[in-house]
This record gives sequence, C-alpha cells and structure tokens, in this order.
Amino acid sequence: MFNQSILQSLKVLCWLIGRIPLGQILWFGRALGRLGFYVDKKHRYIAVNNLQTAFGNEKPVDEIKMTAKKAFENMGMNIMEFCRFPWLKKENLARYIECESFENFKEAYNKGKGVILLTGHFGNWELMAVFYALMGYPVNIVVRDLDSPTIDEFVRWVRTGGGNRIVSKGRSMRELLKILSKGGIVGVLLDQNVTWSEGMFVYFFDKLACTNKGAALLAMASGAAVVPTFIVRDGKRHKIIIGEEIIVSNTGDRVRDQLENTASFTKVIEDLVRQHPEQWFWLHQRWKSRPENDPNKGTEKAALIQIKR
Repeated sequence: MFNQSILQSLKVLCWLIGRIPLGQILWFGRALGRLGFYVDKKHRYIAVNNLQTAFGNEKPVDEIKMTAKKAFENMGMNIMEFCRFPWLKKENLARYIECESFENFKEAYNKGKGVILLTGHFGNWELMAVFYALMGYPVNIVVRDLDSPTIDEFVRWVRTGGGNRIVSKGRSMRELLKILSKGGIVGVLLDQNVTWSEGMFVYFFDKLACTNKGAALLAMASGAAVVPTFIVRDGKRHKIIIGEEIIVSNTGDRVRDQLENTASFTKVIEDLVRQHPEQWFWLHQRWKSRPENDPNKGTEKAALIQIKR
C-alpha cells in the first residue's frame, strides 16, 4: 500500500523541478550523475567492469572510465528530465525532439497486426515512450514493479500521463497478445540480464548474455511487426531513431526460432550501443547469469543456446 502523503510530496517536488529551465535541469542532472559516479562505488565498479567486458580490447582504461562517468551523467539528466514529462505537450515536441524515419513505424502500424517496439535502456528511453503517446500512439510498456509501492505509484503516474499504459512484467503474455491482436503497441526493453528460466543465452558484445525470450515468443505468437526504436541525446535535444521492421523467424522449430529472434533483436541493440556507449545503462550486471551455471547444462537446449550469431 502506498503512502498518500509521500506520493503527494513527490508530485509537488516533480512540479517544482519541472518548472526549472531546461539548461539548468541538465546542468543539475550532470552534476548529480558525476556525484553518483564518485560516491556509488558499487555501481561505478559494475559500469567499468561491464565496459571492460565489452570494449576491453578496443578502448584504453582512461576512455572506459570516462565513458562510465558519462553514463552516470546521462542517468542524472534522465532523472531530472523525468520531472518535466507530466507537463509536456505535443506542440512542445518539435523544440525538444527530432524523429528520424517515423514512416518505418507508421508502415508497420498500418498493417493492423500490432507493433512491438524493441528498445533498451538507452538515452532517455522514458522520454521516447512519452513521444509516442503525445503523437497519438500510446504504448503498453512492460516493466517490473518497483520494490517501494509509493515510488512505483509515482513513477506510474509520470509514465502514464501522456496516455501510455503500464503492464506488469511476469503476468503479461496473455494480456500483451490481446493488445496486439487489436492492433495495439507494446514496448519491450530487451537489454537486461534475466534468470535461466526467463531467457536464452545469446551473444552481446561477443560474450553470452542471458536475454529474455519473451519478446521473441510474443512476436512469433502474435505475428506483430517488430520495430526497433531508440532515442539519442544530443545536447539539450533528443533524436528518436526508428529502424526498419525486423524479420521474425517462425519456422515451427520453436526453440531455434526463439534463439534466432532473440539473437537478432539483441544485435540491433548492440549496434546502437557501440555507436553511443556513453548513453547506455552500464550500471546493470548484464552478464550476471552465466551459461556454465545453467541447470540445463548438458542438455539439447543448452547446446542450442551456445550457437553464435
């Protein structure tokens, strides 16, 4: 049960921060992120370790540490910008957001079979969802409930202000299939570690990463179009990049199709992270689950998931 008084206080604080000019908001956000980088040793270590896993043979240590610091700064700016969302209007978007290849989304949407927006924790991903809603295409966003009911209620209030809807992870497959069958839009972030029961091991930066197979299952079962979409921070502005629809493998070999689709979805995310590594969420233990500890080790399933893209 959430605390109503704390919730109202958070909304008031959000309103106050949302009234600060954008330039100052971003300055405070960068400062907050830099402070987090120096104070939060645990997540600084995770970020640097992840970057070394991904780029250890390509980038020097100093560049890796600088990228980690910029990733913290991006998170700080995201937090501050989050407080502006409840008051964003469609007429404000042109000054704030540029969208590239919106026709890729429209073409997929007009097929009438629903759209799965494939994305990750990149740039200001929360703002991208607001953009779609304000453009008249509300998104059903799959998320995990936060541990604090009060914070969860506040975050839901911000996320749904433009017309988007939250679907709780773990109880979502049947509901999402129903949404897609009606031509709706589902947003899926596919760039975080999951347990063996939830995922399959596919390559992410040439190292096996346990990746949620739900997006592949959803695409295969629904026939919906899978459209990659990302948002890139560019100074005070943002650019939304919408890729072409991803061809979904659906041969009837359920396990292999899951693998191939999950691998191809993950490759799209990796390609963009390589272009703008400072804007990805390196603070999460992406390679936490390891195939050598997989309880399926030695089985046919385990052999299949070792296939490299």
